[in-house]
Amino acid sequence: MTGKVYIVGAGPGDPELITVKAMRLIQQADVILYDRLISKELLGYASTHTELVYCGKAPGSHAMPQQLINQALVKYAQEGKTVVRLKGGDPFVFGRGAEEALELASWGIPYEIVPGITSAIGAAASAGIPVTHREYAASFACVTGSRCHGEKTPIRWDLLAHSVDTLAIYMGVSELPAIREELLKHGKAASTPVALIERGTTTRQRTIVGTLSDIHTLAVSMKLANPALIIIGEVVRVRERLMLAEQQAVTLIG
Repeated sequence: MTGKVYIVGAGPGDPELITVKAMRLIQQADVILYDRLISKELLGYASTHTELVYCGKAPGSHAMPQQLINQALVKYAQEGKTVVRLKGGDPFVFGRGAEEALELASWGIPYEIVPGITSAIGAAASAGIPVTHREYAASFACVTGSRCHGEKTPIRWDLLAHSVDTLAIYMGVSELPAIREELLKHGKAASTPVALIERGTTTRQRTIVGTLSDIHTLAVSMKLANPALIIIGEVVRVRERLMLAEQQAVTLIG
C-alpha cells in the first residue's frame, strides 16, 4: 500500500510560527526529510520511532542533491510510509516544493502541500517592516538573488526597479553588490531605503538599515551572513517610525 508525502512549510525560523497542521504531521510522520534552515526544535516533536533524514543545502554544499531527495521521497512512499518533507518558509516560494510534487505525481504517489509563512512576510514583520503600506507601497515582489550571473533566464532588474514598490530578495547576500549595481543602473534612486534582516524571527535576528548608496558597505562592515532577507523600498521607513513611537511611549510611561 502506497504511503503519502506531505510537503510542509516550517515557517521563517521561529518554531512557534509553524502551522497547527504542520505540527500534527510532524508528530504523525514515519519519516521526516528536513532542510538546513528549519528550527531543530521542531524535530523534537517527532515520535521516537520517526526516521530523520537531513537533506539541507548550504551555498556550494548540498548534503543531498535534489535528484536524490526526489528518489528518497518516492522510495519511502512506496514502502507505505507517511513522509513529511519539511522545508523552511513556504515550500512553493523558492523551496523546490513544486519540483518534488511533480516527481511524486509522475509516480502516482499521493501528496499534499502544506503552506508555511515565507520569510518575505515573517522576517519583514518581525523587523517592523510591512511589505505593503497605504502611504508607501501597493505592491511587492519576491525575487531570488541567486540568478545574477550565468542563468538562462536572468532577473529583469530593469523592470523590477520601477514596476514594484517593495522588493523582497531571497538568497541575495553574496550578490548584494551586483543587485545594488543593477538597480542603480536602471534608475532606482540611491536614496531608496534598504533593510537586511539576518536570521529573521529567531532569537539571533539582526536588522541592518541603510540605502542603496551604502548598504553594500554596511553589510561588509557588519559581517552580514546567511540566511538573510533583503527588503528594498520605502516601506523600510515604517521601521524607524515604529521604533520612534515605541521610544516615545516608554518615555511617557516612565
